[in-house]
Amino acid sequence: VQLQACGGGLVQAGGSLRLSCAVSGRTGLAMGWFRQNSGKEREFVAAIARTPGFTAYTDSVKDRFTISRDNAKNTMYLQMNSLKPEDTAVYYCAASSDGTYYNTARAPREYDYWGQGTLVTVSS
Repeated sequence: VQLQACGGGLVQAGGSLRLSCAVSGRTGLAMGWFRQNSGKEREFVAAIARTPGFTAYTDSVKDRFTISRDNAKNTMYLQMNSLKPEDTAVYYCAASSDGTYYNTARAPREYDYWGQGTLVTVSS
């Protein structure tokens, strides 16, 4: 299984970015987004079950970020609006082989596959 994340970049505070994560090698995985800054632990951002109606968010991004997936394309997205400087990080997509249809895992250890990361920089 391989995950390819893209869509990061430099944006001013208040702006928007859309991250994508394409999955190859397997379908029907629960998926999530995490972010990490240098010297800090990887932080949960959002997750979506293999059944698209089940999602979870960390409190700091609720009402600003939207996670979604297109199962036909085996791709996950993170629409990020109203970006803040504190959203600056390397964003990683991850996939879990847990087959529970509502699985929206929040801990990195619950994910089996990881993408390479894409840098999001929000300037003030």
